[in-house]
Amino acid sequence: MDIKLELDDRNKNEHEDEGKLPLLQNREVPEATRNLVQKAISQTFESTAHLANLLPTGTVLAFQLLSPIFTNLGNCDSATKAMTSFLVAICGASCFLLCFTDSFRDNKGNICYGFATFKGLWIIDGSTTLPPELAAKYSIRFIDFMHGVMSVLVFAAIALFDPNVVNCFFPAPDNETQEILTASPVGIGREVPPEVP
Repeated sequence: MDIKLELDDRNKNEHEDEGKLPLLQNREVPEATRNLVQKAISQTFESTAHLANLLPTGTVLAFQLLSPIFTNLGNCDSATKAMTSFLVAICGASCFLLCFTDSFRDNKGNICYGFATFKGLWIIDGSTTLPPELAAKYSIRFIDFMHGVMSVLVFAAIALFDPNVVNCFFPAPDNETQEILTASPVGIGREVPPEVP
């Protein structure tokens, strides 16, 4: 038994018009005035959002999953130290390189992924080519290198917060080393500048 729900033409047009409206736009609400505390809270959330933009979450997830295995839960010998160093280096390189990737939709609506070069966007699977004027919009700029460096720094802060990695490389740190290990991740996270459009 099939149930059909028929809408009259007026309801169909209303639903079609709603689909065309941009999200998060409400013209009826006036802009709010904020006091200093509200501005500080807004700035904190904005900085957190910028950190999220700089850090490839897939790389962090892979690191969080592999870290206990590679470090033997923080009980490292020479082999596990080498494997942990390799894991941190590969994940850091991934954070840097992923800052040079981008995507776009082709004429058919398919999403194409590419790697930014100095001449434009190199399509990874080679399924399409961009016109030179459009490809130039995707070329590497100085800010891409800055994002890459900041992404690596944020990943380094996450790696320094991981107890398995810290126990692997610094099993019994002295007081000065412990202070550095405690302060460095917070300092790195605070020094990441907001994203420049």
